[in-house]
Amino acid sequence: MPSAKVLKAKQDVVAALADKMQNAAAGVFVSYSGLTVEKDTELRNNLRAAGVEYAVVKNTLTRRAAEQIGYTEFDEILNGTTALATHTSDVVAPAKVLSEFIDKYKEESGLTIKAGFMDGKACALDEIQALAKIPSKDTLYAMLAGGLNATIAGLARAIQAVADQKESA
Repeated sequence: MPSAKVLKAKQDVVAALADKMQNAAAGVFVSYSGLTVEKDTELRNNLRAAGVEYAVVKNTLTRRAAEQIGYTEFDEILNGTTALATHTSDVVAPAKVLSEFIDKYKEESGLTIKAGFMDGKACALDEIQALAKIPSKDTLYAMLAGGLNATIAGLARAIQAVADQKESA
């Protein structure tokens, strides 16, 4: 039995991890076995640039934190090396950055996605991969603005054509 001080420290870690998972819009668990220091540094820089929080987590403490907030599906994947990438507002960012990194380095990266969660629901590997293919929020906004602009420009050209036709008549 651990001392009261060690037990309290572990309980604090579990509570903080549970809070982080509960407040995250999305999170992805990865195995980083075989990842070199150089590639890990690059990955962390990419994640930081996207506003994603990334940390190596202890499986037992993560399992307890997940159970506290109702995620029982992660028991199978919480073994071996495990890290957790979360974002508080963008559901696509963690999966997108991790998938792009894995695609960039293929097998030499040593990084594999285990599972994840989004908006209070556990997600399997195929759901995380599908999520990674969705454009970012900024890209979607740009696409929407472009579509609206094209529609308005088309309307303006049509109105101008009618005005030009009436002038010439």
